[in-house]
Amino acid sequence: MVSDAPANEYLAARECTLVFNKSVQDIQGIADRIISRERLIFDCVAAQTRPTFENAIVPIAMQENEACADICLVSLLQFVSDDKAIRMASADADKQIDKHRTGLYMREDAYKAVHAVCVSMEEMADLEDEDRRLVRLYERRFRDHGLGLEHEKRKRLAVVLNRLTELEARFMCNINENDSKVLFTREELQGLSSGFFKSRETSVDDAGVDKFVVAASQSDYFAILGQAKHPETRKRMYAAYKTICPENVLLLQEAIKLRLEKARLLGYKTHAEFVIDDLVAKTPDNVLAMLEDLKCRMKAMLEDRLTELEAIKMIDMKYARKPYDGFYSWDISFYSNLNYQLEYDYDVDKVKGYFPIAHTIDALLGMFQQMLGVRIIKAYTASVWHPDVEAYEVWEKDEPQFIGHFYLDLYARKGKYGNATMMSIRPGYQKLDGSREYPVAVLLAGFAKPTPSAPTLLDQDDLETFMHEMGHVFHEICSLTKWSRFHGTRVEHDFSEAPSQMLENWCWEPSVLARISSHYETGCKIPTDLVQTMVKARNDNALVDRMSNIFYSLYDMAIHNIADAADIDVVGLYNAMRRDISLYNDGDLHTFGVATVDHYMDGYDAKYYSYLWSEVYSADMFGSRFLKEGLDNEQTGMAYRTEILRPGASRDPMLSLELFLGRKPNSNAFLRLLGSHPSLSTQLNSK
Repeated sequence: MVSDAPANEYLAARECTLVFNKSVQDIQGIADRIISRERLIFDCVAAQTRPTFENAIVPIAMQENEACADICLVSLLQFVSDDKAIRMASADADKQIDKHRTGLYMREDAYKAVHAVCVSMEEMADLEDEDRRLVRLYERRFRDHGLGLEHEKRKRLAVVLNRLTELEARFMCNINENDSKVLFTREELQGLSSGFFKSRETSVDDAGVDKFVVAASQSDYFAILGQAKHPETRKRMYAAYKTICPENVLLLQEAIKLRLEKARLLGYKTHAEFVIDDLVAKTPDNVLAMLEDLKCRMKAMLEDRLTELEAIKMIDMKYARKPYDGFYSWDISFYSNLNYQLEYDYDVDKVKGYFPIAHTIDALLGMFQQMLGVRIIKAYTASVWHPDVEAYEVWEKDEPQFIGHFYLDLYARKGKYGNATMMSIRPGYQKLDGSREYPVAVLLAGFAKPTPSAPTLLDQDDLETFMHEMGHVFHEICSLTKWSRFHGTRVEHDFSEAPSQMLENWCWEPSVLARISSHYETGCKIPTDLVQTMVKARNDNALVDRMSNIFYSLYDMAIHNIADAADIDVVGLYNAMRRDISLYNDGDLHTFGVATVDHYMDGYDAKYYSYLWSEVYSADMFGSRFLKEGLDNEQTGMAYRTEILRPGASRDPMLSLELFLGRKPNSNAFLRLLGSHPSLSTQLNSK
């Protein structure tokens, strides 16, 4: 379990010196200082008459190292601050810095110096692997900003890149600032657990009726679609959530056109070709072959599954003496849960009772301690941005060696980013004097805040999400690289999710569920028969979720692997492909759910496939090492930390995988996971 012992029990305790209490003026000042400093650095690089790694590459990399903490901190505030002015200043500073850096990497004089180092066989031969990788990365970054193009094309590319920065920032800001709400009576919310109503705001509608306020947010959306008994309630909630941020539709549409223009200027046929060229998959054709193969394998299974759920709805409507009007998108989660209850005697609320948030997260952090050979200690004196936030120190398990800090900001509040995610606050790196700057990361989530009478209880999705995002946190914390650019999760996009996806499997292992459970009323462990039921029920939901992932990935390719975007209809295409692939039926509703798929405007454009691509690697790592050698095997955990987490992006991820697996990775474990049995451990153990 996590230790409450004070950090000063160690001789060299580290204090997290980051300060989050920033004013609008502070934020602007940070942005101005970074911009001014980086201009000077690039001036010096450009002035080199005999460029070398030391005088042309190291100054850029060291400035990137030193600026990272300020940039990440400033960026974080737009997602967590209670003050809208701070959030706006943070987003604006992000845009300023992005625009400034676009200009830096379009400087021909600086590019000539970096390029000279890159093509010097003598200079490159003397470098360590990570340094050589850094030179090539910087040289590629300049080329991606148009160096090598004729003057007029370069000018146009600068306009395109700056406009894309604006579009992406506005898209994310619109989601973050959305405060849409729906009002429901208690009767309309029949089926929701008592915890849903605790401390929930009420409001009087135009007819004078007092109703509960439900946010058009991810957490409330999933709760109502999964539990609300009245179809009309689910439909209203679905309609509300799938029609927020309409202004984002045009932003995405414009971004798609500009991305294609950028790719064409740089000599690529499509944006996807440009993006994937530098990733593990290499080409869009490879990605599409994988996605189409998975779609063909799974579509018939999905059709059968939805037919089963529709039959349950027909019976449900018959017993309720209501006319059957069809099976819709807002019915899938509810009847999946009802199916669990009927077929498996599975009650989601009953399961949640065994996973109160405080105990469960403490137990999960204890698992990370054991797996990775670390000790986690609460940092009571660390600066935080909100009273709900908890700070932690991470140390080596058996020696006074500090590793890093992380924060948990778990509860929903107004103005805070609503989805679960990990953000780097400061990457680690090696300073010029040989000492280290230690990493800092945060996990954001949107759980309901517990009260004395209503503890926050976690369902299976919550457990998976927490393990996944903490996987990213520990990728940041355990990474040990020379340069911040290669630290932690900054690996190739189609590998970055693999370490975290692997950890989701822990949430389905009976021994783990027993270990982390403690009923919020009795303290009892979850019964073995209930765990077995959970594992049996897993695959039904996994099938729907994985097919949704295939849809999002294929849609991503459909909008980014095209040679002509003039007439693209992002909403029409989204809805049509969703009906065809995920088999969702929105009935008479006109929705535009694509307006809140932040991945397409937050770094995952032409990369959504990476979740599935990474899943192949995650299944191989879990099945080939951890299940065979034991989830508690400390040597396996340390090998994972050493070969997968520690290198970050300082080497090719395929090399990291081969060193961890003892061979080249393969898809055998993943393909078995696509079979009928939900438990990977059961499948592998039966072979």
